[in-house]
Amino acid sequence: MKGDYGVRALVELAHRYGEGQVQSATIANAQSIPEPYLDQLLTTLRRAGFIRSVRGPQGGHALIRDPQDLRLSEVISALEGSLAPIACLDDPEGCRKTTSCCLRPVWQEIEAATLRVLESITIADLAERERAGSGARYSI
Repeated sequence: MKGDYGVRALVELAHRYGEGQVQSATIANAQSIPEPYLDQLLTTLRRAGFIRSVRGPQGGHALIRDPQDLRLSEVISALEGSLAPIACLDDPEGCRKTTSCCLRPVWQEIEAATLRVLESITIADLAERERAGSGARYSI
């Protein structure tokens, strides 16, 4: 859920890129994310250097990187951690069969394929897909 909700929050901010701060409640409502959970994710996204957060009545959140330059791979890694489908890819010493494992190359291929897909998609791409799927977006 972290990855899904976190990406959706960034997509919402991408829709409003360059327009100033967006309040958590607005993001939560637009993307159907529980606000308390969203607040936790926004902290992670801020620490990862994707957004800026300002407190107070006029505060909110905004992307600090152009959505066209923000790759899905970076976001998922920041929110979820390793993209490895199995722990032994990150810690080869933790497995007794590292050198003789017939499955290791398969897991490596899966990890590489996943990374290729995530590297090929930006937050701007996802925002455009959402716009195309739901028609024009209007903000009040």
